[in-house]
Amino acid sequence: MIFLVPLKKYAVFSGVASRKEFWMFFLFSFALYVVAMILDYAMGTVDFETGIGIFYVITLLAFFLPTLALTVRRLHDTNRSGWMYLLLFIPFVNIYIFCVIAFFSSRSDSRFGSGDGLQGTSFLD
Repeated sequence: MIFLVPLKKYAVFSGVASRKEFWMFFLFSFALYVVAMILDYAMGTVDFETGIGIFYVITLLAFFLPTLALTVRRLHDTNRSGWMYLLLFIPFVNIYIFCVIAFFSSRSDSRFGSGDGLQGTSFLD
């Protein structure tokens, strides 16, 4: 159950996270967001002006810190500083960060620790 590992390491910003760990958690959290939205609409807890409901907000707040920590560890896996996460707030630069997280291979020689044994380079290296 690799998608639960980030919840166990919800505030661990050191170390590395593999692509598989990142994407499995992304899919798991996306599914929970969809379930939360369905619950909001079914129970009538949605503010129709904003489209946001209480279950969605609770899920969003619960997953904020684990997602942040996982993204920082994913950047560490590509041998980049976690501070690069702040570049997500700059238009067009955020596309670069997304590509780094999504496509760069895990490295065994990362200065932040070793990954899950996946080595090699990707087409973006």
